[in-house]
Amino acid sequence: MQKIKSLMARQGLKSPQESVPEVKSPVENVRIPSKEELRELRENRSDPQAEQEIINSIEEIYFSNDSFDVVKYELEKLPSVLNLQDVEEYRDKLKQQQAAVSKKVADLILEKQAAYVKELERVTSLQTNLQLAAVICTNARRQLNIAKEGFTQASLGLLANQRKRQLLIGLLKSLRTIKTLQRTDVRLSEMLEEEDYPGAIQLCLECQKAASTFKHYSCISELNSKLQDTLEQIEEQLDVALSKTCKHFEVSHYTKVQLAYRLLGKTQTAMDQLHMHFTQAIHNTVFQVVLGYVELCAGNSDTKFQKLQYKDLCTHITPDSYIPCLSDLCKALWEVMLSYYRTMSWHEDHDNEESAPASDGRSEIATDDSNFNRSYVKKKLEHGLSRIWQDVQLKAKTYLLGTDLSNFKYDDFIFVLDIISRLMQVGEEFCGSKSEVLQESIRKQSVNYFKSYHRIRLEELRMFLENETWELCPVKSNFSILQLHEFKFMRQSRSPSVSPSKQYTTSAAAAGGSLFDQYQNGGNPFELQTDNKDDETEDVLAANGYESDELEKSAYQDYDSDSDVPDELKRDYVDEQTGDVPVKSVSKETLKSRKKSDCYLNKGNTLILTNTTLNVIRLVGKYMQMMNILKPIAFDVIHCMSQLFDYYLYAVYTFFGREDMYESTGLGLISSRLRTTLNRIQESLIDLEAPPETSGPLTATEERKEKVPSPHLSHLVVLNSTETLYGLAERVVATESLVFLADQFDCLQPHLDAMMPSAKKPFLQQFYSQTVSTASELRKPIYWIVAAKAIDYEQMLHLMANVKWDIKEIMSQHNVYIDTLLKEFEQFNKKLSEVSKRVRIPLQVSNVLWEHCIRLANRTIVEGYANVKKCSNEGRALMQLDFQQFLMKLEKLTDIRPIPDKEFVETYIKAYYLTENDMERWIKEHREYSTKQLTNLVNVCLGSHINKKARQKLIAAIDEPDRPKR
Repeated sequence: MQKIKSLMARQGLKSPQESVPEVKSPVENVRIPSKEELRELRENRSDPQAEQEIINSIEEIYFSNDSFDVVKYELEKLPSVLNLQDVEEYRDKLKQQQAAVSKKVADLILEKQAAYVKELERVTSLQTNLQLAAVICTNARRQLNIAKEGFTQASLGLLANQRKRQLLIGLLKSLRTIKTLQRTDVRLSEMLEEEDYPGAIQLCLECQKAASTFKHYSCISELNSKLQDTLEQIEEQLDVALSKTCKHFEVSHYTKVQLAYRLLGKTQTAMDQLHMHFTQAIHNTVFQVVLGYVELCAGNSDTKFQKLQYKDLCTHITPDSYIPCLSDLCKALWEVMLSYYRTMSWHEDHDNEESAPASDGRSEIATDDSNFNRSYVKKKLEHGLSRIWQDVQLKAKTYLLGTDLSNFKYDDFIFVLDIISRLMQVGEEFCGSKSEVLQESIRKQSVNYFKSYHRIRLEELRMFLENETWELCPVKSNFSILQLHEFKFMRQSRSPSVSPSKQYTTSAAAAGGSLFDQYQNGGNPFELQTDNKDDETEDVLAANGYESDELEKSAYQDYDSDSDVPDELKRDYVDEQTGDVPVKSVSKETLKSRKKSDCYLNKGNTLILTNTTLNVIRLVGKYMQMMNILKPIAFDVIHCMSQLFDYYLYAVYTFFGREDMYESTGLGLISSRLRTTLNRIQESLIDLEAPPETSGPLTATEERKEKVPSPHLSHLVVLNSTETLYGLAERVVATESLVFLADQFDCLQPHLDAMMPSAKKPFLQQFYSQTVSTASELRKPIYWIVAAKAIDYEQMLHLMANVKWDIKEIMSQHNVYIDTLLKEFEQFNKKLSEVSKRVRIPLQVSNVLWEHCIRLANRTIVEGYANVKKCSNEGRALMQLDFQQFLMKLEKLTDIRPIPDKEFVETYIKAYYLTENDMERWIKEHREYSTKQLTNLVNVCLGSHINKKARQKLIAAIDEPDRPKR
């Protein structure tokens, strides 16, 4: 720009600002060559390349900037000691450089002169325009001053006042709104007291919206803060109101709370808070219930129970307050779960409705988020079911395991099981849970209790058995175990296919669906337990049958009509033995009685059982009650039930069937199955050792705890009297009561099988096949002892020894020993009749007794014949005569057909007629005879007819151990 000005100055032009002094830069001091000089330079053209080299030799600093001071720079470069010649040379050099630059500039100016002139004209035009603009501005200012003077001050003031008035009117409205906002806290408090949470929130939100409009006022900032605090207070009270629904759900209350949360846009937050409150409600509820009972039982104790944890608090519950506390605990937990159930029902009902503004017009729900919120709430509630039930289970488990229940009474423990079973049913309906936590905890308590309870019951059973006099227990002829209170739970359904544990569920369903539907409007399923417990005071023998079943009722009545005359039945039995009454008629009546009887009507008009039998049956009923309520321990219970039967069977055998002198007869009185069963019972259940003075290993001690000492027969029971047929009445009562007990177990088998786990069913089948079914087999060894002692077989052997069998004539009169034996049988029959007056002797027992007596008599006859030293053919005929006489008279005394061991005697007598060859074959085929009896045959029959070698051969055949058995 400065260069342009310099050029303008040389052309004689002046700028408007040329009066202003300017400082020229050193570059501008470069002299522009004149026209003459330019002409001269053109005329004296030099080499352009040489000039360019001169320009290139100029130092770079000269081209740096306009503020460069050339003179100062050159002066500073001079050395301290000047040399005139050097200075002049350097000056000439600089002149050459200046001349080259000047020439270069002149060339450039000439080259750009046309553009320069054109630009200079544009600058001149711009200056003229600027001068014209300055004139226009001056005129405008003059015109504005004239206009200002032309308007009056009053007109402008009127307009200003009108505008101020409008502003003041708007300000007054704002102030009135602010005043209203300041007074809303009173109305909000009133609405909160009325629990109108949606209205309070709607009002607060409107106030906040209005306050945001007037936020430019300084007083509004404080009001905004106050409204925000009020909204937070409303949310706190809303949270409290939400927590109240966890214990007592009210539709109207919960509807207000949910609408309020929707207005706040916190539906999901509300659901999260709700689940937290339910968890807290469960904890607080159970803690307060248990704390109340603990403090009540503690009285004036100074213990600070409130500071204890819930788990520790449960350990302070006393046994007396355990059941009431458990009942109240379950009632409280039920209320919480019912509230949750009703909460879910509320949401299900409202999910079916379309999202729309509230009826009062207070709020609108954003439809965009409504579907998402409903889905979130639904999933949260469904997930919360298992969480809530898990918390309930853990609280109940902690309470259950906090007290040792092993010393509880049976009825109390059953009551506890019933409550927990009801709670598990609630859990199953609540969320479909199998309540593994509760089942495991109650299983631990049940196993612990049941082991202790069963041990005591076994000791009581031993005491009962040792004090039992084996007298009849008077029960009605239509007695059924279902009449006992312990089996009351089985009366509702006799079908084994219907599990007794489902009875309550079935009745609840019939009463109105699930428990939650049934008690939704009031009541509590755990309040029914008190009524059930009161029923336990009923007389267990009060029931007389199934009055609701007309067919069974008529069957009982028909059966009772026959049982009203027990004396006649007894006389019929005696007459049957003496032969005065036709045998067939009695047999028909017996057969008819058998056909009419079933599991609930015993095979006879008078049931044979004792007080101990009845107590065992009661115990079985109690065990089944426990098993019915708690199926996880079904195997343990059934195993203990089998031990009751085992111990009863072992006691009966020990008391009445164990006689070493008769067990070795080889007659198969005790079957291998019965022998195996008795050995198993003795090894697994009977403690045969005396208590050790020093404690042995822990395993041995624990094993002995599971065993029971062998029982001892009461000294009041006399088994050695001939008048009572060696305690036949007691033996009949004991044996037949065992058979009756086995029959009851048979009737219960379908129910036990339904409760038994599948993996353990082989145990139950083995118990029935190897133990229960062997009960009737005890008749043989027990009644064998009576039969062996009732007849004097030794006297008969002595009389037979005095008979001469080597007679030469055929006798027509039988021997005296036959008459003596028949008299013994007649005497036995009379004694049997006397015993039957005390105790009804069943036909099976009578048959076993007669069979044993006849079998022993026949074997005694064979033994007597085996003692004969000499015998003729006439003597053999006499033997046949004696035996035929015995059979003829015997058939009048008994109706047993065929006569036991008849062939045993006849075959032996016929063997006297065998030859040597036939005798050897006969010996090998008849294993049933003793070595002595067979040897006698060889010696007496073949005696002098064979040589010594043949006799030895026959004796060797007798001694062969591998003779075929018969």
